[in-house]
Amino acid sequence: MNAVVIAVLIMLILSLLRVNVVFALIAGALAGGVIGGLGLNETVSIFSDGISGGANIALSYALLGGFAVAISYTGIPNLLVDFVLKMVGRNGDSKKKKLSKALIVFAILIMACFSQNVIPIHIAFIPILIPPLLKVMTELEIDRRLIATVITFGLTAPYILLPVGFGLQFHEVIAQNMDRSGMAISMGDIPKAMLMPVGGMVLGLLIAVFFSYRKPRRYDESKEVVEEEKVEYSKRAMILAGISIIAALAVQLLLESMIFGALAGIAVLYVSGAVKWKEADGLLNDGMKMMAFIGFVMIAASGFAAVLTETGDVESLVKGTADAIGGNKALAALLMLVVGLVVTMGIGSSFATIPIIAAIFVPLCMELGFSEFATIIIVGTAGALGDAGSPASDSTLGPTAGLNADGQHNHIWDTCVPTFLHYNIPLVAFGWIAAMIF
Repeated sequence: MNAVVIAVLIMLILSLLRVNVVFALIAGALAGGVIGGLGLNETVSIFSDGISGGANIALSYALLGGFAVAISYTGIPNLLVDFVLKMVGRNGDSKKKKLSKALIVFAILIMACFSQNVIPIHIAFIPILIPPLLKVMTELEIDRRLIATVITFGLTAPYILLPVGFGLQFHEVIAQNMDRSGMAISMGDIPKAMLMPVGGMVLGLLIAVFFSYRKPRRYDESKEVVEEEKVEYSKRAMILAGISIIAALAVQLLLESMIFGALAGIAVLYVSGAVKWKEADGLLNDGMKMMAFIGFVMIAASGFAAVLTETGDVESLVKGTADAIGGNKALAALLMLVVGLVVTMGIGSSFATIPIIAAIFVPLCMELGFSEFATIIIVGTAGALGDAGSPASDSTLGPTAGLNADGQHNHIWDTCVPTFLHYNIPLVAFGWIAAMIF
């Protein structure tokens, strides 16, 4: 049995059984390392060395959590609640309530999409925007699984399709690795090739919005990110909060560091007096606690990926699949997509998956007679598969970190399973159809 398949299955099964994701990743890594022939001691050593790769991002998210709580202290959540209640009306006008829900969902979708291309900050906006909005979403009884699918769509579809920001990096990874594997392609063909697979994701998003999670879902209103005591807001506080957000984004883009971006935002709030010095330490601690989960998962995921890579079974999985295909183009396209899904579900990164699969998939596609366009579809879609739905992907960890700020959103069942069903299944179907057509 392939060590990668076993490790990923163990991790996914334990996660679905509501075992803590960090523990599931560690258990999967140990099993994969031993089955892959590394031995227990070497597996532990590689895992321990590998976790250092997640330290930077863990610290980044911890500081962003502190920044989010500090922003909440300025009174933004109360301002949002008051604003939405005015839109809904005192009598609970259902038409206004539906409009309020639509506006919130649309605003979050736009911000998530912009975070990949227009303002490439990725998930850094989530701890700033989502926790303050939980009051509003609870008031309107919005199903948080809907918000999770909306955010994950915004975090994945734009970079898959559009060659701007993170999308430019993703397309460059595809082009460079396909070129190294013997097929030089034009960067301009990638957006065209990925249009149909992303169309599948759009269909999944529409199903989530209009069918799966359209019904109201109640949450405990007593559980809030900020304590129940009323936080008064003022024009000055709102202005300072806006300045701090702009400062955080500007420094992050300038220095390409979420750590220093968060520090800049916090510094503005503290120095300006928007947050009292005597309460600053407690607020920062609360924020770090809020984001501790995503930090620990990313640390464990780095160790997990290091072990799987060291076994060499990722490459053997890809090669074994190629050997089993024969000359069947339809089966070949389907199996290549499935292998991409398995690899990305385990590693948690589409960007890291492309170099692994392109080296085998490109020569195989050439041998089977797939066109250049169809090969781009297969490689690009196989790499993108699994980013949505993976317990170790920041495209699912980010939404959970924001939506679970009050402890009422489960990472596996409320983020991973919904996003897996609504995006990976359409990606496989539309990617396979596109590869066969072109």
